[in-house]
Amino acid sequence: MSYLPYALAVWLLVVGLYGVVTSRHLVHLVVCLTVAQSSTYVLLLAVGYRKHATAPIFKGIPLGTKATDPVVQALTLTDVVVSVTVLALLLAVAVQVYVREGTLDPDEIPAVRG
Repeated sequence: MSYLPYALAVWLLVVGLYGVVTSRHLVHLVVCLTVAQSSTYVLLLAVGYRKHATAPIFKGIPLGTKATDPVVQALTLTDVVVSVTVLALLLAVAVQVYVREGTLDPDEIPAVRG
């Protein structure tokens, strides 16, 4: 068992969260959040991986043949769809903030300052 995919998932999460915390631009913040979300793809695929396994198609395959878990693949695909939807929504919010306030810097937006 290799720990490399798990280490990659943790690294992507840490890099993405570091970017979110240090971001001074709303578009940069959204991109860093997307990087953090992409760590879940790597993690899900690492959990569902089986060495020397075939695709989860069982017609004509002898009993006892190892196959990858199709549920993990479906969860990964669902995660991608949710991530793209969240990205589109946050970019739309950033565009509206720019239209109303004229800036994308969170420190210059009056509603964020309180």
